[in-house]
Amino acid sequence: MSGTPEIDESETSLISHLIELRARLLRGVVGLVVILVALLPFTSKLYTWLAMPLIARLPNGQQMIAMNPAGAFFAPVKLTFFVALFVAMPWLLYQLWAFVAPGLYQREKRLAMPLLASSVTLFYAGCAFAYFLVLPAVFTFLLHFKPDIVSITPDIGAYLDFVLVIFFAFGASFELPVALVILVLLGWVTPAQLSEWRGYAIVAIFVLAAVITPPDVVSQLLLAIPMMLLYEAGVMASRLVAPKSDAPADERAH
Repeated sequence: MSGTPEIDESETSLISHLIELRARLLRGVVGLVVILVALLPFTSKLYTWLAMPLIARLPNGQQMIAMNPAGAFFAPVKLTFFVALFVAMPWLLYQLWAFVAPGLYQREKRLAMPLLASSVTLFYAGCAFAYFLVLPAVFTFLLHFKPDIVSITPDIGAYLDFVLVIFFAFGASFELPVALVILVLLGWVTPAQLSEWRGYAIVAIFVLAAVITPPDVVSQLLLAIPMMLLYEAGVMASRLVAPKSDAPADERAH
């Protein structure tokens, strides 16, 4: 019977954590729904904005089509949901942070907030890079080599899926510096090892770019080149946050 109070205390702690998790999830979902409802009146304008990199490069008079009647409705609504998720991401990550923060040490809290802010900023930067630079370059390249007898009338659903993949690929790839810093903080690698592996990293980056981008040289280069620069940025950032134990033995001796 002596262990009963400890069991009751652990059960109470687990229940309180579950209640807190439910509250954070509910707040996150409510925030997402509020943003989604606010964006629904602009569904058509959002899709028009998304389609501009392609529409601006199509011959005069050519437009998009919907392969099925429901596609003209579901594709813009699907886009609106993803835009709402994109806008709500800081709020959702804050709810996650508020849930896990009480269990972190003070040093972990000081590092977690900059990493969290950096990851969100880099993801947004990757998506912006894809929209303003990559998509126009890719469509210009693809349409330039189109045979004259071929008329391009893209389906709105297929176009949306294509663009979302590009956004996710570039947004996730721009997280590379944060990923490297986390690996160093966990002690899995050191900044010196990251520098030594630079050649292998460049090869891996080009292979990854070839896999996750459309089969054209332009998009592959536009992903690989920024990732190489981001790798270097990650190496420099990891040196700033690396544990002191990572220093060379002769330096620690002094």
